[in-house]
Amino acid sequence: MPVTTQPDTGQGRSRNGLFRTKSIEQSIKDTEEPEHRLKKSLSALDLTVFGVGVVIGSGIFVITGTAATEYAGPAVTLSFAVAAVVCALAALCYAEFASTVPVAGSAYTFAFASLGEFPAWIIGWDLILELALGCATVAVGWAGYVQSLLDSWGVPLPAALQGPGSGQSGFSFNIAAFLLVLAVMTVVVIGMKLSAWVTSVVVAIKVTVVLIVIAVGAFFINGSNYSPFIPPSKPTEGGSGLSRTLLEAIAGFTPSSFGVMGIFTAAAVVFFAYIGFDVVATAAEETRNPQKDVPRGILGSLAICTVLYCAVAVVVTGMENYKDLDPSAPLAEAFKSVGHPFWAGVISFGAVVGLTVVCMILLLGQSRVFFAMSRDGLLPPVFSAVHPRFRTPYRSTIILGVLTALVAGFISLEELSKLVNIGTLFAFVVVALGVMILRRTRPELPRGFKAPWVPVLPVASVACSVWLMLNLSVETWLRFAIWMVVGVVIYFVYGRGHSRAAAAARGNSR
Repeated sequence: MPVTTQPDTGQGRSRNGLFRTKSIEQSIKDTEEPEHRLKKSLSALDLTVFGVGVVIGSGIFVITGTAATEYAGPAVTLSFAVAAVVCALAALCYAEFASTVPVAGSAYTFAFASLGEFPAWIIGWDLILELALGCATVAVGWAGYVQSLLDSWGVPLPAALQGPGSGQSGFSFNIAAFLLVLAVMTVVVIGMKLSAWVTSVVVAIKVTVVLIVIAVGAFFINGSNYSPFIPPSKPTEGGSGLSRTLLEAIAGFTPSSFGVMGIFTAAAVVFFAYIGFDVVATAAEETRNPQKDVPRGILGSLAICTVLYCAVAVVVTGMENYKDLDPSAPLAEAFKSVGHPFWAGVISFGAVVGLTVVCMILLLGQSRVFFAMSRDGLLPPVFSAVHPRFRTPYRSTIILGVLTALVAGFISLEELSKLVNIGTLFAFVVVALGVMILRRTRPELPRGFKAPWVPVLPVASVACSVWLMLNLSVETWLRFAIWMVVGVVIYFVYGRGHSRAAAAARGNSR
């Protein structure tokens, strides 16, 4: 369906300097260039499946136990609801932007249209960190489940092929994680429709497993496990040095476990189970009717995942006392505790299948961000080449896929995975600010979806995201700062000089 836009008025645009913006009209025009044109094949249902596929992953299979045991008890259900509200605020902002600027690149493209080139580069560089490390981390987690299944079948992998952390003192390479990333890379290269088909099958399996947990587990709920629903509050031992949260370092504030405040502390933990719904926006350019279908995909997937998360939390904390939940595998262990190891095995299978599609969608999102940045000249043109048959950015997908596979094979990402979280929250902040700015600078733009209560809603989104960021460790902030400094250097060495927006501005000034 063709996109209808108003004439390019240039309102709010700076043609010089670091904050020159790229008009919405030009962004959409660039999508029609033959050498950069992507195939439009996705529907609202495809996008919703993508969203559910990437959100329901390791979070629902693991993080429920950690949050209930250490922070909230049975009230972890409320923590999932609180985290969903924070994500919903950001989702409404994403939905408006994606319907207004239906172009690949997600928050990067949105920032270029509202904040300017340099802020867009910063958020694009941030998304690269979020999606690359996210994909590698998920691959390593998937490999752990596979290794566990192989052990149970009596065919364990050699320690040298299990990766760092396997106890191997010498060389160690995570062959399972490496091969998984290469496999999903191949699917993403072949095309979005195949990716959507694979995702649909895998998500169907994964959601079925989750529904089994809810339906079967409901028969083993013991009402006494819900008492007390909100356990008495107790102070949490604060960290020290770089392990302290930034909030502790700045204000001396120490988060609490249990009680009412424990619900919000747990919300900061279970928030990470929702990471990924924003990846739906990266596929806007490959959607047949992006103005309507992208908002439906974003909001629909978030709503489905919230209902499933809360239902699982209710069932699991009812099956087993929160004090006895296994933080590493709460669902499977809860079924073992009531004498049903068969269902525990089904859940483990669902985790293996589910993480596969999470890895694929994160790699898909990463390649689309690189594609958009390269098309704008901020990265080398190799990243924006489109395959003549599959109409996908195959070079960027292959290059990024191989690099991510090597990272997953060689590096233990237990600590680095925290960077995924701060990267996501930073993107939320930028998108919320961008909605407010674009409402003011381009009020005449046609918007397929409009976020309600602007500017109150975006301000609330920024406040909630910043609060969660402050609850991350000082070490995570330092690593994030180093990554950003590297990005700034690359921008000034390469991106600024090769920017197509800068070249256009120079041409217009002559």
